[in-house]
Amino acid sequence: MFFRFPRTVLVVGLSLLGAGLLPAQTKIAIVDMRQAVNETAEVKKAIQGLEARLKPKQEEALKIQKELQDIQSKLQSLQGKLTPQGESDLLAQGQRRQKELQRIQEDLEAELTREQQDVGTRALQRMRDVVKKMAEEQQLDVVVDVGNTIFFKPALDVTKGAVAAYDKAYPAK
Repeated sequence: MFFRFPRTVLVVGLSLLGAGLLPAQTKIAIVDMRQAVNETAEVKKAIQGLEARLKPKQEEALKIQKELQDIQSKLQSLQGKLTPQGESDLLAQGQRRQKELQRIQEDLEAELTREQQDVGTRALQRMRDVVKKMAEEQQLDVVVDVGNTIFFKPALDVTKGAVAAYDKAYPAK
């Protein structure tokens, strides 16, 4: 009786396999979603556009940083030689410029975060749709993000194909 149970399970399993109720082989693919999204033409173009828009503010921030360094140098080199009013004026100017710099940095960070969320969310959803369509076309049973994978054979990686399919479906404008 001990050997009969496993044989029964084996017979039932083989009959289900033969009937097509159980897949003969599970087809699995791996995709690096972060890499795939970041390598799309749309995201690359968005990054270039963002860099171009932010460049004037970044240059202004650098200019203010230089001015703050100059003010600090003046205060150190002229210590004891400035009138109290002159020293007070330089300190006030430094504080104003420091506040301006902080506002510019906060604006830059807010715009960068907003853009990353807008573009990133849209591109990630589109990439999911593209990967799903690829999986259906290639009759894949499972597609796993590389971030959740300990080991896989490189032949299972469909990231480059996903990027190409994305760029075809959503060309950069």
